[in-house]
Amino acid sequence: MGQGTSQTLAPLTARAGWKKLQQHSASMRDAHLRDLFAADAKRGERMTASGAGLYLDYSKNRVTDETLQLLVQLANEANLRGRIDAMFRGDKINSTENRAVLHVALRAPRGEKIVVDGEDVVPKVHEVLDRMAAFAQRVRDGSWRGQTGKRIRNVINIGIGGSDLGPVMASEALRHYATRDMTFRFISNVDGTDFVETTRDLDASETLFIISSKTFTTVETMTNAQSARKWLLDQLGGDESAIAKHFAAVSTDAAKVSAFGIDTKNMFGFWDWVGGRYSMDSAIGLSTMIAIGPEQFREMLAGFHEMDEHFRTTEFSKNLPAIMGLLTVWYVDFLNAHSIAVLPYDQYLKRFPAFLQQLTMESNGKHVTLDGRTVDYMTGPVYWGEPGTNGQHSFYQLIHQGTHLIPCDFIAFAKSLNPIARHHNLLLANVLAQAEALAFGKTAAQVEAEGTAKELVPHRVFEGNRPSNMILADHLTPKILGALVALYEHSVFTQGAIWNINSFDQWGVELGKVLAQRIAPELESPSEPPLKHDSSTNALIRRLRADGRH
Repeated sequence: MGQGTSQTLAPLTARAGWKKLQQHSASMRDAHLRDLFAADAKRGERMTASGAGLYLDYSKNRVTDETLQLLVQLANEANLRGRIDAMFRGDKINSTENRAVLHVALRAPRGEKIVVDGEDVVPKVHEVLDRMAAFAQRVRDGSWRGQTGKRIRNVINIGIGGSDLGPVMASEALRHYATRDMTFRFISNVDGTDFVETTRDLDASETLFIISSKTFTTVETMTNAQSARKWLLDQLGGDESAIAKHFAAVSTDAAKVSAFGIDTKNMFGFWDWVGGRYSMDSAIGLSTMIAIGPEQFREMLAGFHEMDEHFRTTEFSKNLPAIMGLLTVWYVDFLNAHSIAVLPYDQYLKRFPAFLQQLTMESNGKHVTLDGRTVDYMTGPVYWGEPGTNGQHSFYQLIHQGTHLIPCDFIAFAKSLNPIARHHNLLLANVLAQAEALAFGKTAAQVEAEGTAKELVPHRVFEGNRPSNMILADHLTPKILGALVALYEHSVFTQGAIWNINSFDQWGVELGKVLAQRIAPELESPSEPPLKHDSSTNALIRRLRADGRH
């Protein structure tokens, strides 16, 4: 079974809610936010929702009450509530891999019960968290010593995809709360430059590597891990006993971890019901826990859990992830939008859009339904963005006056963690102004009234009617970060449930990886290898071999 009892449902485009939304969208294409706000003086106060410390203003979306009612109808027809319940109780909703999807268990409080294959998984989650906490505390307080007796000053996480993007994002987002007597770095790219530049100025005797690979076979990660092993041994005299004092592992394969030289007491596992892009609050977050400490890490988990409960229990019309997910479906399938911009007005969240790229596009970049039928509607928009105000001086021009409809998620905080003079007031003024300008624009009459030369008027007109969400919180804390990530996790789930796709597999990343394993020895072969690719790939391999490589 897929995400709930999907096989009993009518095809998406045959459902009454879908057909009504198609009819409704025709009438909404000419509706302008200027008119919607003019007709409803309370719109900006009414079209809001709150949960888990977050406030969502969705009034600047191209929707009416009827739109929202029809979207909720579509959610009900897709059995969204049943699918949510199926995920939370541990059903194997990842149908193509026959797995439960239980990132929500990673932040379940002690004493809750979530059963998979007859076993309550919550005690195991907390056993790993407790082991992580003990390890992190030893590194943080200096009782963990390297081979030469020095304390650890540098922590380098080696992973890729979900084993990298989450920890990288969290490291930046929570830097305000991190210990300042340690350096945290990340290596992911198999490009040797990533390894060389990350380690160039570090002392191996003060460095701890965390190798994050569930199977301990991920090619990019293990290539970098072997380079880290050699780098360390070269600096520390070749004594292989040093490995155990400078490496830890996030993995489930004790044999491979031990063969590498890592003490399995310093191996932290997770489970096949945790997808990589949903794993930053699992053992994959070990570097985050070392940085901010176990107590703050648990605060982050509490924020995740609070949003989980909001999503699980709140009616869809007031449910933040459901609203955001349904609005995405509205724009993608009925108003022909192809991308969503995520624009955090907080420098600490500068890596948040990159993290969301994997979470959203690896999840919902699918072209078949749960039962294998090709979809006849759009799924999985492109998510992208940069922190404000930087983006205002690069790509906002296209959002304001371009020909693409790009809904925007603005994220802002009432208080700054680093208040300096007028900085934060100017930052907030900019985020509010951008949302207002996108929604309402500037008419030709307004431009003319400013005395603009006639030939310049068209260039200075802003059509407006560019939709956005505004997500606000008091200030950025570990708990709020957890809630924010969970908000997008469950928005992705909502979208996938409507589209009747599997949001939890990622077969699309496999083919290129398999072909790379075939091509690598062809590039490395000392003699000319027989090539059986297409003419383009064959020619490129020959050119690269000829350009000084052999």
